[in-house]
Amino acid sequence: MWRKIYIIVYLCLGFVFLTVSACKNEKKTVKQTEVTFKKEADLTIFKIASDSTEIKLDIEIADTDYDIQTGLMYRSSMEANQGMLFVFDDLRERYFFMKNTQIPLDIIYIDDNKKIVSFQKNAKPFDETSLPSNVPAKYVLEVNAGLADIWLLKEGDSLSW
Repeated sequence: MWRKIYIIVYLCLGFVFLTVSACKNEKKTVKQTEVTFKKEADLTIFKIASDSTEIKLDIEIADTDYDIQTGLMYRSSMEANQGMLFVFDDLRERYFFMKNTQIPLDIIYIDDNKKIVSFQKNAKPFDETSLPSNVPAKYVLEVNAGLADIWLLKEGDSLSW
């Protein structure tokens, strides 16, 4: 009788051991949900050097705490005619970084008169180095890296949205 009980206990323990071992060997992966672009407004950049040069973009607007903190994180791409505009309540020096941001970006700092006041060009993906405006800014526009140079943007160029 005891012998049968021992056999049953050993079989149960063996089953539990195999189940636990199988669960430990499972690799759990968390799949990031793809964040896609959602057009919320049109933005136009007006060049000070030319009355006729206008650059038009579709933009997403980050104006809530969550949107401002998340920005373009977790995105794998963005079209050349797209960008994200960050809207703040006050005019002060801004600091951005590229944590969890996969796309290299040009960061364009804009004052309360909607004029470009400074740039941080070619910000590197995933880099947590602070990228300051160095002057007060109320708005920040992020576009794909290299576009500020292609468009020949300058401090003083103005924006409208």
